[in-house]
Amino acid sequence: MMEEAKEIKIPEEIVKILVKIKKSGFEGYIVGGCVRDLLLGEKPNDWDVTTNAKPEEIQKLFPDSFYANQFLTVTVKTGAEDETFREVEITTYRAEGKYTDKRHPDEVRFAKTPEEDLSRRDFTVNAMALRTTNNIEIVDLFGGRDDVKNKLIRTVGDPQKRFDEDALRMLRAVRLAARLKFGIEEKTFAATKEHAGLIQAVSKERIRDEFLKLMNSPNAAHGIELLRESGLLRFIMPELLEGYGVTQNKHHIYSVWEHNVRSLDYAARQNYPVDVRIAALFHDIGKPRTKRGEGSDSTFYGHDVVGGKMSFEILTRLRFPSQTAEKIAILVRWHLFNYKLQRDVEEEIRRELNEEKHPRDPEDIELKGENYTTDASIRRLIRNVGPEHMDDLVKVRICDRIGSGVPKAIPYRLRHFQFRVEKILREGEAIKVTMLNINGNDLQSALGLSQSPRIGHILASLLEEVIDDPSKNDIALLEKRARELNELSDGELIAIRKRSREKVELIEGAREKEIKKKYWVR
Repeated sequence: MMEEAKEIKIPEEIVKILVKIKKSGFEGYIVGGCVRDLLLGEKPNDWDVTTNAKPEEIQKLFPDSFYANQFLTVTVKTGAEDETFREVEITTYRAEGKYTDKRHPDEVRFAKTPEEDLSRRDFTVNAMALRTTNNIEIVDLFGGRDDVKNKLIRTVGDPQKRFDEDALRMLRAVRLAARLKFGIEEKTFAATKEHAGLIQAVSKERIRDEFLKLMNSPNAAHGIELLRESGLLRFIMPELLEGYGVTQNKHHIYSVWEHNVRSLDYAARQNYPVDVRIAALFHDIGKPRTKRGEGSDSTFYGHDVVGGKMSFEILTRLRFPSQTAEKIAILVRWHLFNYKLQRDVEEEIRRELNEEKHPRDPEDIELKGENYTTDASIRRLIRNVGPEHMDDLVKVRICDRIGSGVPKAIPYRLRHFQFRVEKILREGEAIKVTMLNINGNDLQSALGLSQSPRIGHILASLLEEVIDDPSKNDIALLEKRARELNELSDGELIAIRKRSREKVELIEGAREKEIKKKYWVR
């Protein structure tokens, strides 16, 4: 069925390709997901063209092209600066043979018409073609436009046949439904539930890639729910399902499953990196295996350690790069870090002295009478997590807190923790005499002095001058100035050292104030 479409604008680079194909005596259509996106009023992420020209004929038309695959697809460079239009894939009309392995067609052969090409595609919303002549016309044989209008994902033809050909299509249906905020048509979803086990025939790498696309969707949490409802999750990462229906204690209003999914939802809505989203989804995955007791007083001690190991096993199984698997496992392992402000400790002590029975979240502060969190303990956490991952660790913790359904904002304590971490990480920028291009040994040799406080006074005096003028941090200038300072009395040097210390304190104070302002803490 050929329909005329209105109010669809095709980029100039794409129109030029279609015009060139037509002038050379061939047919050319925009095809697939980009047609769907145009009907939705969205900017396509990529562009695909189908034609009756053979790959070698396409390459003659477009010398700046690349062809090295068995799927009859030539990649053409447009020369456009826009990332979306830099490369366009042009594929010869094709038909496919049987899918014996339920993953790939046994053969790919030339087709004669665009209709034959469209009939092999997965979903109706992806099985439309568009061409520009005097008007923009859309070829829609399977009701794709209606399904776009009704927000439905439906297979082209019999869903059981489509999924039997390529089982990954079931996962792709879920991913598209999540990305587009569409529903899955009843028969298509029923076939997914019935044949979910076929996903086991698909390579782990293909499953991983679809899972990553799903997790990058703004509606990733809905996609995870669809994976559970369809039965696919049981064959992809059954460990997540262990939390379904598992109740928590008095500090949580959701089950483990709901809490994990809500944490992911917050990460997606905040557009956090995909590593953080996965860690947010996995952060409490170890709770079902560590649960002790029932009801409001149940505990999950050690679930962070167990969860880190489970996360690494899942991601390794799905062929994630080891570096990615290790990072996410670290975020899960350490998401339960404790951070105590001095005022928290004082308040807890006050409560205990008053014999008040205030319940405390075991995932929050556990008072044992010690002082508030020290810089040394934060440095140990930084060593365990890695300084490059600290920001993402806080993001996971925020997802955990917001996903609990209770807090509506990022707690002050977490913001203060971020301030402390950044302050410690910036210690290397602190102003110290070690910044000078001269040291105590150099001064002893140059001035003929023995080790004494006087050496420290001279170094501090040199530092004050270098703070004002960094160009003076030259070893020859420093030696010359040191000899001049050595002529001063100890009292005069001590006075200069005091001014230097005050200047450093002012600079460091301003820096700390800047970091505090960044995190809205006092």
